[in-house]
Amino acid sequence: MKNKRPGFATIAIHAGQEPDAETGAVVVPIYPTSTYVQQELGKNKGYEYARVSNPTRTRLEENLAALEGGSAARVFASGMAAINAICTMYKSGDHVVCGNDLYGGVPRLFNQVLANFGVQFTYVDTTDAKNVERAIRKNTRMVYIETPTNPLMSLSDIAAISQVCRDKKTELVVDNTFMSPYFQQPIALGADMVVHSTTKFLNGHSDGLGGVVVCTKKEQADKLAFVQKAAGAILSPFECWLVLRGVKTLAVRMEQHDRNGRLVAEFLARHKKVKKVFYPGLEEHPQHDLARRQMTAFGSMITFETGSLSNAKKLLKKVRVCSLAESLGGVETLISHPATMTHAALGEKGRREIGITDGLVRISVGIENVEDIVDDLDQALAAI
Repeated sequence: MKNKRPGFATIAIHAGQEPDAETGAVVVPIYPTSTYVQQELGKNKGYEYARVSNPTRTRLEENLAALEGGSAARVFASGMAAINAICTMYKSGDHVVCGNDLYGGVPRLFNQVLANFGVQFTYVDTTDAKNVERAIRKNTRMVYIETPTNPLMSLSDIAAISQVCRDKKTELVVDNTFMSPYFQQPIALGADMVVHSTTKFLNGHSDGLGGVVVCTKKEQADKLAFVQKAAGAILSPFECWLVLRGVKTLAVRMEQHDRNGRLVAEFLARHKKVKKVFYPGLEEHPQHDLARRQMTAFGSMITFETGSLSNAKKLLKKVRVCSLAESLGGVETLISHPATMTHAALGEKGRREIGITDGLVRISVGIENVEDIVDDLDQALAAI
């Protein structure tokens, strides 16, 4: 029993969060220090300048690596900064295969920024691993997927795609933001790196931006540590502390998110004003069986079709418990309109190609009393 791995909640509360050695404080201190005294030239106690490393940041990176089952983690100032840091590991002429249904900020970064430096991107429907296999070239260095996707809640078979990547000698990076490591473990399924917007479920309280890359190889972690040092965009000590605070309750929050999410999805699926519900926990979801295999629950992200922009506007104007806002993963229920918010940068043609209509509404179900969330949606849907 000595070698038994602790349970998830125990890891979340204790990994990297050991009591402070000097004071015994049970909460990791915030070190706002920008620079550190060195004993003499060439000798220090492990810290020299805060862009390079910081004790609070070290603790968070240890914690998140443990939660995802990785060898190391590197945190950045936002989820997009984390994704950008991964891509700085590639060079002009390298090729990346991506899912075609991603958070809108990702193709914006890839197409409007990184493509200018000669990195090539191909977008495919990753719900079929064969599409990924066909798209991989000799110069492909990374396959990048979200599962479930934002906002259409499509799933990719992580184990199948990771096998393709191994066979083709390329790396698989999985955005695990929607599920959190509590409900999905991409590294255990074969992923090489996992990325999160820590802004979302890991923080859980809508009070801090952040991003993390969890690595499986020392080479990856070393390269990303160099990016932190060379380019900056590191996570501040205070925001590291906020994520450490949030992670302590991740297990209990995700359980409540999932319970509420299932009930809200079932309500929406029955409602006569709702045309379609995108939620892998519903048996009618085309990948429900895959969801049951690679996730331990279904989470609280739901997208549904109202039928038109006019209907979506009426609904979003009437909600009261649900807050009309960007982002997701907070304890409060957030509701948004992908076409004009998260995916506006894709343009009308780009959204139409992947199935994002003007009538789609996305909801991040919070942990309020679920009856209040349902009642709020019911009265708002009555306006359609």
